Amino acid sequence: MHHNGLRTAVLLGALSAVIIAAGAWFGGGAGVQIAVLIALAVSAVAYFFSDRMALSAMRARPVSEVEQPVLYRIVRELSTEARQPMPRLYVSPTMQPNAFATGRNPRNAVVCVTYGITRLLDERELRGVVGHELSHVYNRDILISSVAGALATMITYLGYAGLILGGGEDDEGPGFIGALLMLVLGPVAAGMIQMAISRSREYQADESGARLTGDPLALASALRKIEMGARQLPLPENGRIVSASHLMIANPFRGTGISRIFSTHPPTAERVARLERMAGYRR
Repeated sequence: MHHNGLRTAVLLGALSAVIIAAGAWFGGGAGVQIAVLIALAVSAVAYFFSDRMALSAMRARPVSEVEQPVLYRIVRELSTEARQPMPRLYVSPTMQPNAFATGRNPRNAVVCVTYGITRLLDERELRGVVGHELSHVYNRDILISSVAGALATMITYLGYAGLILGGGEDDEGPGFIGALLMLVLGPVAAGMIQMAISRSREYQADESGARLTGDPLALASALRKIEMGARQLPLPENGRIVSASHLMIANPFRGTGISRIFSTHPPTAERVARLERMAGYRR
């Protein structure tokens, strides 16, 4: 937990240093002052509004217990078992089966599931998925994951802005500079997520989630279904969803294009095999 908090501070500090250095390079003393304000604003937005950015990318909305009684019951039971506050619950209208958790800490956490996953999984499998997402919350994975995703979103959109505002077709003109900016900032955003987010966090959440529910095979079965459903109904690879995709329990894309460099998901087959070993299953 302390390690994730330290990585978040380092991530925000490193980005702030880059912004301030760029301000000094382009604007001297006045540029530094402006850059400091920008760095503070970016850090504040990433820290306090990262959950809203992820939920907005998936067009998620809060749901009541009347709308999702089974989901509420599962989350309430597991939160009570873990002696942790109950997170807010959201549902994304997409038909692709997926889920993610976001927020700064357990008191500000959100668990979001897609409409597709509520239709695809049975109650036992849904419980396994919720246990996985709650484990991300309790392991404090959501802080570094949410902040990294928010920063990547802002960096990616800065690149898009440079590309659009650059205009022109002169190889050495604004259009070229805008394209170059996008070419550089895209991989920078992806690299930020790759460095901040370890693939081992999914294995850890699988294990601790299975211990919380006491049913590793339920999560294993859910992961198989989710991977198949995600392949059949891949999400569009727009910048906002790509930058939030590392939060999801499974890769929501086909694994081609820009989403490949943002991927932080370990192979589903290996995750399933680990869960089956937890259950004492031998092939």
